[in-house]
Amino acid sequence: MTPIRLFRHNGAFASALASARGSAFTGALASALALGACGMTPTASTSAAMTATLSGASEVPAVATSGSGSVAASLNKQTSELSWTVTYSGLSGPVTAAHFHGPAMPGQNAGVALPIGGSMSSPLKGTATLTAAQMADLTAGKWYVNVHTAANPNGEIRGQVGQGQ
Repeated sequence: MTPIRLFRHNGAFASALASARGSAFTGALASALALGACGMTPTASTSAAMTATLSGASEVPAVATSGSGSVAASLNKQTSELSWTVTYSGLSGPVTAAHFHGPAMPGQNAGVALPIGGSMSSPLKGTATLTAAQMADLTAGKWYVNVHTAANPNGEIRGQVGQGQ
């Protein structure tokens, strides 16, 4: 076995023992070294796209409504910032409040995890910096968005927030 030293652009290095038995290994090693030399090392995505479909049927207990809506959100994993847009239509009346609730799985209720402030006219847009615990619950699918009206003070439409749904 021949020791091979792999150098990174920042000067740090790691050593690996390998046997150069064949062109597949040599080609892969050459590609990895070329990418590392130009600073193109693979990195994990820093953001997660999240969505939800809002309906009265998702409320607990279910609500009879012609209202519907959707959530489009993005979580920046480095800054812990959550940005969202909630759209809705067909509700029984004006929205009185909207929140992210959790932790709860579908079919369960939970307290407010994050209020949605500002104008309650569709679309509802906002950003907030989450705690580590909030990020863990959100990325585990344990948050839902609930939109409240005067006729349905516990929520008229609701949807579980998830990644890549």
